[in-house]
Amino acid sequence: MASLSLFIFVTLAILVILFVNPTFSTSRRALEHKKVQTGFRVTLKHVDSGKNLTKFERIQRGMKRGQLRLQRLSAATTASSDAAQVEAPIHAGTGEFLMNLAIGTPPESLSAILDTGSDLIWTQCKPCTQCYDQPTPIFDPKKSSSFSKLSCNSQLCSALPASTCASDGCEYIYQYGDYSVTQGILASETFTFGDKVSIPNVGFGCGSDNEGDGFSQGSGLVGLGRGPLSLVSQLEEPKFSYCLTTIDDSKTSSLFLGSLASVNSTQKKSITTTTLTKNPSQPSFYYLSLKGISVGGTRLDIDKSTFEVQDDGSGGLIIDSGTTLTYIDGNAFDALKKEFIAQTKLPVDTSGVSGLDLCFTSPSDTSDVEVPKLIFHFNGGDLDLPAENYVVTDSSSGLLCLALGSSGNSGMSIFGNIQQQNYLVIHDLAKETLSFIPKQCDEL
Repeated sequence: MASLSLFIFVTLAILVILFVNPTFSTSRRALEHKKVQTGFRVTLKHVDSGKNLTKFERIQRGMKRGQLRLQRLSAATTASSDAAQVEAPIHAGTGEFLMNLAIGTPPESLSAILDTGSDLIWTQCKPCTQCYDQPTPIFDPKKSSSFSKLSCNSQLCSALPASTCASDGCEYIYQYGDYSVTQGILASETFTFGDKVSIPNVGFGCGSDNEGDGFSQGSGLVGLGRGPLSLVSQLEEPKFSYCLTTIDDSKTSSLFLGSLASVNSTQKKSITTTTLTKNPSQPSFYYLSLKGISVGGTRLDIDKSTFEVQDDGSGGLIIDSGTTLTYIDGNAFDALKKEFIAQTKLPVDTSGVSGLDLCFTSPSDTSDVEVPKLIFHFNGGDLDLPAENYVVTDSSSGLLCLALGSSGNSGMSIFGNIQQQNYLVIHDLAKETLSFIPKQCDEL
């Protein structure tokens, strides 16, 4: 009888374990591997959201940040081809959008910079040797029951571009293109996203020494690059997407991970899909296969190698959510500018007051102004942009400007976020593709 009672007890215990689910939206096995079965959505907010600015003023502010970011990205590729000149690889840093999340147990809310141009996830941690002012309280790992330092033998520690082994674990240093830097201990924590989706054991940098410009908009940074330290890599999710509202819209944008990354679309003819390519010198960046550009019905005379990654790692076109304007190779931009002037029946503004590379003096009523089509010819399909994704008007100055710029002789080109607005941009890392699907992002 005793053995029968024991058998019944054990059987009931097994049934309880099998059928009583935790409140998380992920399974036990998925939690262990940090894969997200159901997917989740994260709210994104533009860094200039809530400020009393016109669309033109927001673009001008974004352009100034974008020029600094272009310098950082160019510095990163230059450093990769001449690594002897730097002590550690450098990355893009900063960005245009903030994402809401929480860290720790109990969770502490914060907003972090979203960066598709780097990998490391990090936040400032107490005790701070050197910390900047941030909008939320600095994270105190001693108050979290789920905080754990990672050992020097961990895979994530090995993936760091620069680290040292200390008595208390793996110490990291991560440097950005303007020589901003974060240093601290590599650790793991529970991160909470979107609708209370909690994911344990996410590796992140607990920064006690963080210096440089551009970080103060947020309380750290979340890298979405292609390297092993990024959020998408750690979640083992082959797909993520985002949908960005227009720059003058006060409504929030969205980031989707897991099963929510793809949205069923009945507009199959309007989907543009191209191949993602890799640059061994910069494995974190998302490079696109751009074959050419048309203005109106004219295909620009651009050398076919202009947007290709060169043998030394320079060149190429990356897609980047953290840069406002699209910047293209100097020679290609000169051809675009010349053709745009030829096809636009307006006088060119030579005052330079806008800070943009090409502006026209426009009439007070711009409803009858016709601007030429702008089409990007990618490997796999053409992206025919709506005018609001590359032309901006300013009634106060009477200007109509092109929301693109020259990257000079840096060799690198960047497909910026104004050109991506109101598109669902899907990164499929399994298929090595990127798709643009027209969407009204504030309605998703």
